[in-house]
Amino acid sequence: MSQLKNIQDESLPIWSPRLAVHGGPRFLQIADALQAAVAEGSLKPGDRLPPQRLLAAQLDVDLTTITRAYDEARRRNLLEGRGARGTYVAAPKIELTSVLDLSMNTPPPPDGVDFDDMLKQGLSQVLMRADNELLMTYHLAGGSDSDREAGAKWLGPMFGHLDSRQVVVCPGAQAAIAALILALTEPGDVILAEPMSYPGLRAAATQFGRRIIAVEADRHGMVPGMLEEACRQHKPGLVYLNPTLQNPTAITIPERRRKELASIAKRCNVRIVEDDPYWLLADAPPPPIATFAPEQVYYISTLSKCLTPGLRVAFVLIRAPHERERFLAALRSFALMVAPLTAALATQWILDGSADGLMEGVRSEARLRHWMAQDILAGRYRGAGDGLHVWLELPAYWNSSQLARAADSEGIAVTPAEAFATGSGSVNAIRISLGSIKDRGRLQAGLQRLSHLLARRP
Repeated sequence: MSQLKNIQDESLPIWSPRLAVHGGPRFLQIADALQAAVAEGSLKPGDRLPPQRLLAAQLDVDLTTITRAYDEARRRNLLEGRGARGTYVAAPKIELTSVLDLSMNTPPPPDGVDFDDMLKQGLSQVLMRADNELLMTYHLAGGSDSDREAGAKWLGPMFGHLDSRQVVVCPGAQAAIAALILALTEPGDVILAEPMSYPGLRAAATQFGRRIIAVEADRHGMVPGMLEEACRQHKPGLVYLNPTLQNPTAITIPERRRKELASIAKRCNVRIVEDDPYWLLADAPPPPIATFAPEQVYYISTLSKCLTPGLRVAFVLIRAPHERERFLAALRSFALMVAPLTAALATQWILDGSADGLMEGVRSEARLRHWMAQDILAGRYRGAGDGLHVWLELPAYWNSSQLARAADSEGIAVTPAEAFATGSGSVNAIRISLGSIKDRGRLQAGLQRLSHLLARRP
């Protein structure tokens, strides 16, 4: 992209880039060439760059273009000015602060909860009451009796009293989704999902040779009439729904529509995977779809989004015994069991009430962060006031992948809409996760920086 150029007067700087006719804005081409030259070593820290007027004459561009290019290079920490002596390649900047990560949906650390102490107390109770040899050996897939009892208690707010034999314990929701795909579909089968959906679904479906087809959604979620039409046309193996505080759009499907979707599933004899990680974080969520079609729906609830990602434990509600056996056989093909120590800790916390206290702290902290986001991103905020993320629709002068790259250069990580797309349509939006930055002040700084970036044109 750049070359060294022989110049008769050795006192003058010798760097000059090549510019492409159709390579985009020239000032960005020059800044990119500078970055490439520094990366490859043809420009080194302390090298002097050509004066702006000289470089403008060499490249046959106006002085403003060079000024903008040098300003962009300074923004990237590539250059430094030394007054009358000129402009020089800067020494590498030592980054003392980590990236402000707004890309990963994790629970925020709750204020007033001593997580370290909670972890020590929980593990102490586990080690005191359990046979340590059992914690370090193989277990049958699906969880112990105690683990399933804990799962039934965890699912109690959604379904009331449950028979614990209907609950299967899995090493995370992603494993549960993958096992359901293997158990209930064949290679080449269609899985129906909303146009914006959880990326893990697409990853698993692609790996197993299944096809995802997007079904139209509106502000209330998947459109029932379009689902019925797609069922009749494609004869899907599964329908995937994330109905509460949907990832990424933050939409919660209202109760009436949940009933309609359940009715269609029964009428078309199609099974639904209801992936519902955020139900317990939502403010007065509707009943799960599984309550309206218990034989058609496989319900997944994970601890990773309500408590901590380190608890790789999810509970799957499967009513029919023969379906549970099919599911367990599929799960055993790639994940024999939940790590026994992890499962025991999750069970201990659920049964002794620690999980409820931690989850209430997470819920309160998440709401505080939503208020902060609503205040800073006023006019663009699209959230539900709870949950872990915001779906931010962008002004027309930004597109989502372009903004994600620009944010990255500002030290902010966000997730563009393309990461969630299941169909060919495009949505100009990004997902902002509010929990992965521990310190609330740093989160505020990141949101403010993002707001300023949105306000200026690329």
